[in-house]
Amino acid sequence: MTTARPTTSYAQLGTAYGEQLTAQGVAVSMLTHKWQAADLIAPHSDIDVRVILDQAPASWWEWNERLAAAHHRTVLLDPAHSRLLEHPPGFAFTTGELDRNLVSPAEVSTWTLATGNATALQRWRSHAQTVPWGRADERFYRGILDARIGGRYQLDKDSADNVHHDLDGYRRHCIVWHYVAPCWFAAAAITTRTRCPGKTAALSQWHPGELEARAEEFLRLSRTSSDTSPSHLRLLRTAHVAVDAVLRHTPAPRSLPEVPKTDPSAWTTTAGMLRVRVARWIYYLSPPPGTATDYLITREEKELRSARNTLSRLADRASGDDATLIRAMTALLPPGPTTASTLRDLLALWGRHRSVVEAFLSAHSA
Repeated sequence: MTTARPTTSYAQLGTAYGEQLTAQGVAVSMLTHKWQAADLIAPHSDIDVRVILDQAPASWWEWNERLAAAHHRTVLLDPAHSRLLEHPPGFAFTTGELDRNLVSPAEVSTWTLATGNATALQRWRSHAQTVPWGRADERFYRGILDARIGGRYQLDKDSADNVHHDLDGYRRHCIVWHYVAPCWFAAAAITTRTRCPGKTAALSQWHPGELEARAEEFLRLSRTSSDTSPSHLRLLRTAHVAVDAVLRHTPAPRSLPEVPKTDPSAWTTTAGMLRVRVARWIYYLSPPPGTATDYLITREEKELRSARNTLSRLADRASGDDATLIRAMTALLPPGPTTASTLRDLLALWGRHRSVVEAFLSAHSA
C-alpha cells in the first residue's frame, strides 16, 4: 500500500480535528499540541494533541467515547492521517487547573496553539517560563534522557507500521528527531536550568564546547530525505557519538529540596493523562481500516507503569479521602504487558468501577 504525502498542513489538521470534536459533541476550550511548529516535520512527525476544557464533563467515560469517534473520523479524512494523528490526545486538562498552575511547567512550555484562546495560552506559557526550577523539572527532563540512553536508543522500537512513504527518510527522521533532538532538548534544559520550548530551539541555541557543527548537521538532516543523506545505520552511529558528547556537557543529577507532602501538580498531570486512556483504548482496539495500532497497544504499558509509580508516591504522602481515592485508582492499573486482550479487560474493569474512575479524574479539576 502506498500512502500519499499529507495534503493538509499541521495547522489545517488542528482545525480539522477541532471540527470533528465539535461534530461529535466534544466541547473544548482549546486544543494545543506538544512541540513548536518548527519541530513538526512533514510527512513524518505526528501531532500530539492536548485538550483543554472549561470544566470536567459530567461523564468522562461518555466524553472519551465521543473523543475516540472524533479521532477515528479525522483519521478517515486522509490516509496520511494514520501517521500524522498516530493516537488520540495525550492529556486533557481544565482551564482552572492551568490557571492554578497545576500542570507541569516543563510540559506547558512546549505547547503550541491549534485552536482556541491564544492569549490564555501565552499567559500560561509565560508563567511556565518564569517559575523557579525544581525537582519536578529535573525528573521531567532526566526521564527523557533515561528513556533513550538507558540501554541505548533502539531504532526498531520506532514502529514504521503506518509509514508508507519514504521509509528510509522516516528511519533517519526517527534517529534525529526521536533520539538526538530529544536528548539535546533535555540536556539543554538541565544544563541551563531553563524550560526549552522545543527541539529546534535547543539545537539552534545550545552549543556547548565543540557541538555547534554537530547541532547544525542534525538540524539539516531533520529537514531532508534526499538520496545524498547518510544511510540510517551510518547515521545511528553518528547519533550515538553526538549524544555521548552532549551527555559529557550535562551535569550529574542535582540535590533538590524534597517534594512537598502533597503534590497537586503530580495528581493533575497523572489525572490528565488517565482522562484520555479510554479514548485511546477504544481507538486502538477498533482502528480505521489499514491503520496499525498493535505497537501503540504495547506502548500503553509504559504509560500505565508511570501512572502507577506516581500514584504510589502520592499515596505515601496523602491522607484521608485523597489517600483512599488514590489507592482505589491504583488498584485499577494492574501491572504487566499490555495487549489487545488486557486493554479489553481494563475497559471492563474501569466500567465496573466507573464511580472510582470518574471521582479520581475530576477530583482536583474545579
